[in-house]
Amino acid sequence: MSARVAIQKFSFPFSCAARLPQQHEASQEGRVQAKALELHQLPENGILSQARPVAVIGALVQNRKKTPEGPEPPDGGDTPASPQPAAASGPGAPAKLTVEGEDQRPAAKRQLSSESAARTAAAVKKSAVRTEAERRGPPKPKPHLGRGDPPAAAGERSRRRDLFTGTEVFVGVDAHVVSAGAELKEKCVYDVKSIVQSITRGARNELERLRAIWVWLCHNIEYDVSGYLGHSEKLSAPEEVIAAGRGVCCGYSSLCAEMCREVGIECQEVPGHSKGIGYLQGQSLKDVKSDHLWNSVLLGGHWFLLDACWGAGRVDVQRESFVKRFDDFYFLTDPEEFIESHFPDEEKWQLLDAPIPVEEFERRVFKTSAFFTMGLRLIQPHYFHIVTDDGEANVSLSFSRPATFTYEITQHQDLLHCGAPEQRESSGSSFGLLTLSHRSMKLQLLPPASGAYDVKVFARPEAATTALVWVCSFTVECPIPRAMEEIPENPFLSWGLQPAAGSLGVAGSSLGSDAAEVEQGAFQLALKTSRPLMMLCELVHPGLEAAVAKRCLATQIQPDALACHVLCPARGFYRLSVFVRDYEKTEVKFQNAGNFLLRCKGKVVAPDQLYPPNLGSACGPGTRTLEAGLSKFSHATALVSTQQGKCNVTFQNQRDLELHAVLGREEDKPPAFPLSRQLFCTYTDSKVTVSVSLPGAGVYRLGLYAKVTPDGEFDPMCDFVLRNSSDRPGAPFPAVYSAWRRGCVLFEPRVGVLERLAWVRFRVRVPGAQRVSVMGETRTDLKLNKSRVWEGEVFSGSGLQPLKLAAASGESGDMAVLLTFDIEQLGGRDVETSLQTGAPPNTATW
Repeated sequence: MSARVAIQKFSFPFSCAARLPQQHEASQEGRVQAKALELHQLPENGILSQARPVAVIGALVQNRKKTPEGPEPPDGGDTPASPQPAAASGPGAPAKLTVEGEDQRPAAKRQLSSESAARTAAAVKKSAVRTEAERRGPPKPKPHLGRGDPPAAAGERSRRRDLFTGTEVFVGVDAHVVSAGAELKEKCVYDVKSIVQSITRGARNELERLRAIWVWLCHNIEYDVSGYLGHSEKLSAPEEVIAAGRGVCCGYSSLCAEMCREVGIECQEVPGHSKGIGYLQGQSLKDVKSDHLWNSVLLGGHWFLLDACWGAGRVDVQRESFVKRFDDFYFLTDPEEFIESHFPDEEKWQLLDAPIPVEEFERRVFKTSAFFTMGLRLIQPHYFHIVTDDGEANVSLSFSRPATFTYEITQHQDLLHCGAPEQRESSGSSFGLLTLSHRSMKLQLLPPASGAYDVKVFARPEAATTALVWVCSFTVECPIPRAMEEIPENPFLSWGLQPAAGSLGVAGSSLGSDAAEVEQGAFQLALKTSRPLMMLCELVHPGLEAAVAKRCLATQIQPDALACHVLCPARGFYRLSVFVRDYEKTEVKFQNAGNFLLRCKGKVVAPDQLYPPNLGSACGPGTRTLEAGLSKFSHATALVSTQQGKCNVTFQNQRDLELHAVLGREEDKPPAFPLSRQLFCTYTDSKVTVSVSLPGAGVYRLGLYAKVTPDGEFDPMCDFVLRNSSDRPGAPFPAVYSAWRRGCVLFEPRVGVLERLAWVRFRVRVPGAQRVSVMGETRTDLKLNKSRVWEGEVFSGSGLQPLKLAAASGESGDMAVLLTFDIEQLGGRDVETSLQTGAPPNTATW
């Protein structure tokens, strides 16, 4: 649809084609009547800010004459000529809300005669009038008010919160109205007077009667979308609107005014412009016929604004249907908030101390009712139209209560209520960065190309589980886009720690919401926790496969801290998402605690330098090892680097658990020896030493396992990442057998492959052994020295057989093999020797 057609079709979002109601007549013409109203004790129902007697000293009843009916608007027009507002309280009347008793009749039916009014007025003590006047101080000078003008003195206007603390005080009224409305509809009651009497039955005061009328309108009248779009005749007469159950904006407003008259509430219809269906962002409203009607009511000497049409729901233009959605915000809305979406033809009906011009209304950012009910405040920009600076535009909001946000950026459309839906689950856009701080949200927009874009911001309270709702809109104009890499999508709404991270146990982060620069292709994220947590991480890059991304992460989990080591194999932006749950609550699902944006511009990590496959979620010492009684690790972090290809990892095994170690790496070709031969474990007292001799440069995984229960299986304790920069291959260790137990120590030789035809010195400690021998082509018995070490010189032989270190203990004298050593052959190391002789692979269990 072209812009011209769109304007013609949707320029009147809430339309009408009816006359305004006649002004209420005064019972006495040309005279001012004074009335003294009784003192009333306010009901203790929270409707008013305080429960105290309210004295209304006097009221001016202005002479009113019937105003002749104006001509009906021509076909295609929606709004009639501007009505004249009804009279306000006079300058001397105090601005207090009168709360009427149960037996009081509507004011229209309680006109006093001139004689009774004079007698009642004389009964008011002069001292009471003087005391009230002294309390209020001298009246401020006011301009002359015409008939129906709202009070204009600064500081005297009442606000919604002065009438009631919250709409929950109307629970009883609302329930009665909904029930009575359904019953009246079932009985086909369409008479205004009968409906008003039924729905206001039990209302204790003027405010509750008004509430009953407004709620009935919102729940029983649907917007006439067919009439608005011109598919059918618009309904505007009160009886027609009630019978059909639908109407356009003037149907709501005229019916509201008619119902208010039945209960003696002064109500005006206010014509003007609204930013509803059909509104074009930035369009000029000057000299443009108004397209909407709403109401203003006089309560306690003050005018208040309300719009039952907007309170009933919204129009879905694409489906040409009305969506019922009761919105309490438009009941007695404060003028400062009402002016964001409603601009009256007459300035006085803005009810603002400093009215704004129509040009200001046109430029202002569009804010939905949710913007105000959630306590949001706009920091920047001041107007809806933003021009990018160096390809960037920024939006900032503050909030008084924790909230979750997302956004959507789309190609610009003229109509405000088109494009993105009013509710969102998450963001599918990668053209911006949304970050949250303690009490503010910042959205950095980076349009991908030149042009105009519509931006909608969505939000919801932090604890809510419902969809996010539309809160405000902007138009972004991008003359020249910024050349930059693609930003990965963030389905978790915002960058940095999530607002709910604290409740999940994450107390702080080493990285904020801004993008972090990655140096040398590696990065570490550190999180402080308030209680033990389990963590999982996800790394996303536009050009990175999931299997490769998994090998870029190594996580360490400690009782009071979490760490994630990240490798970047490609340049550009990465999303690092962190998920946590309480450590002990294995049945609880992981929840997103934070999302961090990383940017790698320089050096990247080569594919063969990524972390080894099958790396566990718990790397390095942490919560799991402490629970198992493994402590005092020689390496506190998960990453261990060596330049010689050798290292020792030591720790204490306080519970004497049976342990198991595994060495692994990604292999592109079979190694000369199994990697199990590159490990050698020594266990003395409670100290455990895992010696590693790496066969070449690269990255390895050292996994530690423990049998926590005697009959249980080996559970993973932690993994270490070993990074070796030496190309020189380390010699393998001897093959280990199950007889090699706690307390056994090998001093010499420390290599598992011996030279042939050479004398080799053996030194070994075997607790409880009665005899220790080395058997090969010949047998050599070792001798026990004063240090309880078995030692001796052993001839390696020609290599026909490996050397076996065996020991006998107890009275049986049977020899058990502890270790086996291979002998080098003439052509080099005999890889198959240990296998041919039946030696089992090294399981490194002790």
